[in-house]
Amino acid sequence: MRSLSEIETATKRATRAAGFSWGNSEEVGKCIRLLELFGLPGIQNVNQYFKDRAQNKFENLNLIKEKNEPVSDVFCPITLGVSFLDQIRSLEHYKKIEFHKIGYPLIFVSFLSRASEIIGKKILIKFDQNEILFNLNVNIQSSLFNKDFPLIANNVEIMFVDNQDNFTELEWNSLYKLAEDTFVEESESLKKGGAGAGLTDND
Repeated sequence: MRSLSEIETATKRATRAAGFSWGNSEEVGKCIRLLELFGLPGIQNVNQYFKDRAQNKFENLNLIKEKNEPVSDVFCPITLGVSFLDQIRSLEHYKKIEFHKIGYPLIFVSFLSRASEIIGKKILIKFDQNEILFNLNVNIQSSLFNKDFPLIANNVEIMFVDNQDNFTELEWNSLYKLAEDTFVEESESLKKGGAGAGLTDND
């Protein structure tokens, strides 16, 4: 079994050999490592993409807007992913971002997982009746596990999910009330024994 370090290094070098800059190649290496860590076919998809890219054109998108549509071809998932990471601090203020035709969307979504960690918010992506939720680069929830990812995502929507508790205020108060039983009432001896509370100063 290949280690995650081997996967990242080999992917980085292959991406550079495919014509991308070293900076972009490093980002792709991290993303494919992440996909394999989550049990998703990152190596398979990036291999297919490099072969397809040698024969077909993929459009670069450097400046992302609320609605994005390629002029003629499908968007390159690598350039789009790097742009998304670079612009995430401004993009998170949009309610929804739309794309039309992203090639090899699995490669692109790995960048979204990392973006989720940067902004500290969950990111939800919907495309062609599929949904994937990224939770701060800790886990991915999707119905696409154990299924083949499409080679093109036609209509893509990305939304930023505000952080909310998964419990009610009543449940929290109940738990907190129980936790109060462990609180120790501060006595005079505890005050004297606390940091900086000594009667003598040896400094």
